[in-house]
Amino acid sequence: MNILNFIKPELVILVPVLYLIGIGIKKSKAPDKYIPAILGCISVLLCLLWVMATSEIDTLKDVLYALFTAVTQGILTAGAGVYINQLYIQSKKDE
Repeated sequence: MNILNFIKPELVILVPVLYLIGIGIKKSKAPDKYIPAILGCISVLLCLLWVMATSEIDTLKDVLYALFTAVTQGILTAGAGVYINQLYIQSKKDE
């Protein structure tokens, strides 16, 4: 199963963006344990911006759908970004 099948095509660009943001956070000396949570929050916010910019939001149902979409897409894109980072890290190990 490929996680990218579940990410909206317009939001796939966030995966490498989040990877690069993660590298920047890592260089800022933030504790490693917080990096996935930080990336998750950034991803949800970016997805929320995209949803708000591309959707007609007139009712409470539309608001809830937009929030659901932003959160689920944000989690998926952040997860893919962290996964790519781990693939890179693990590929450098000699084990």
